Amino acid sequence: MSKLAISKTNKKLAGVCGGLSEWANIDATMVRLIFVIATIVGVGSPLLIYLILALIMN
Repeated sequence: MSKLAISKTNKKLAGVCGGLSEWANIDATMVRLIFVIATIVGVGSPLLIYLILALIMN
């Protein structure tokens, strides 16, 4: 597996979902949909997780 890092090419906001998708070798749209659905449903704290990942993956 590659290193977990922010995507430089596949990014919308900070590149977290693009980086996760490159690391896991899945489509970035699926990762983005998971974050959106988790935010709407209220599962955990996806926005906080996104911000933490943006800081860690930098």
